[in-house]
Amino acid sequence: MSGHGLETLRVKFWELPLNELSSEEWEALCDGCGRCCLKKFADEDDDDEIIWTRVVCQYFDESTRRCGCYSTRSVKVPDCVDVKSLNLLSTRWVPNTCAYKLRAQGLPLYSWHPLLAESAEAIVDADISISGKVVSEEHVHPQGYFEHVIRWVEST
Repeated sequence: MSGHGLETLRVKFWELPLNELSSEEWEALCDGCGRCCLKKFADEDDDDEIIWTRVVCQYFDESTRRCGCYSTRSVKVPDCVDVKSLNLLSTRWVPNTCAYKLRAQGLPLYSWHPLLAESAEAIVDADISISGKVVSEEHVHPQGYFEHVIRWVEST
């Protein structure tokens, strides 16, 4: 994990309340699953249900499992999910496995989280990463998203 500035992070910072994290710690808390980059929409018949698709933002880089334009994402993708601005206790726009959502709920991280497993590949081994399961939005017309609905992401 070196090269990401992690050597300056506090020990077990992920156990602290989210509002006590530094910017660097906040960013390091992301597990890199990419699920927030999946295209999703609210069910027309049930406002409480979010429909997830395997269509991923064109800027998601499957090889790094990160956003390819992270610092300018909200400019390039105005509807990009900004986790910091969400009410993480009630949002359905991020998956139940999301480290930010878990910590907002006072729950511990899963053992596959890279900070606990000390391996970026643990998320792949646990089948949480979206890499290899998605299709870029560049190849799907927005009216075709319904053809790519998935059930392997839960958000309650």
